[in-house]
Amino acid sequence: MKNLNISEMKKIKGGGVSISAILGIGSLITFLAGIIDGFARPLKCN
Repeated sequence: MKNLNISEMKKIKGGGVSISAILGIGSLITFLAGIIDGFARPLKCN
């Protein structure tokens, strides 16, 4: 195993999750939950 110095550590990229990815996944989960809820409990529009 090789020990890295500070400048080598700063060059490493990867493993990060962007805010837009988190929002996109959250939106997809919310949308799918709404579809499932609509089929499970169909309510009449007022």
